[in-house]
Amino acid sequence: MADISKDEMRHHMRDIREEAAARDPDAAEKLANIFPMKLLERYGPVVAGYVAIGSEIDPGPLMERLENSGAQLCLPRVEPDGSMTYRLWSPGEPLENRPFSLKEPPEDAPIVEPTLILTPLLAFDRMGARLGYGKGHYDRTISTLREKGRVFACALAYPAQLVDALPTEPHDQPLDWAITPEGSTPLFLMRGFAAADPDGPEAA
Repeated sequence: MADISKDEMRHHMRDIREEAAARDPDAAEKLANIFPMKLLERYGPVVAGYVAIGSEIDPGPLMERLENSGAQLCLPRVEPDGSMTYRLWSPGEPLENRPFSLKEPPEDAPIVEPTLILTPLLAFDRMGARLGYGKGHYDRTISTLREKGRVFACALAYPAQLVDALPTEPHDQPLDWAITPEGSTPLFLMRGFAAADPDGPEAA
């Protein structure tokens, strides 16, 4: 996979994700049930979710569980200048239909700065590299938030979206954690192990 372009990889991984979604229609509920609530305790209370499009794993059941446990929820909104903000939102509140089939909070919803961010993706690897859609919204926003303070980025994915390695660029923001319907991977620890032992298995 390292020999193909990012666009080709995106196309390939979109097919992989669609197949995974079709095989596991209960994935969203499974993921919500096994989500480690210690992440909310340590990195909450402001939690950013997203509204799933296409075959993205649906964070809805998890977001409801988090809100019931005291989380303050928010959703992304892409602004006219191309930047992305997070706006307060609770399940059941109205959303606007936006370009690219996105559903986002209205313009008058308060802007907040989340400390725990749930992210969709096409693929990820064990070092925390994330393959998104090429627009850079998450990378830019997470970078800005990390400059201001502690922010924990957690990917929601199907197991099939984990790949051996992804190419990275200087502006890419690493994930801290990934959770699938089958379990969790503390990606920040994997990076730490690799840094401590650069000649270990991950370097082979």
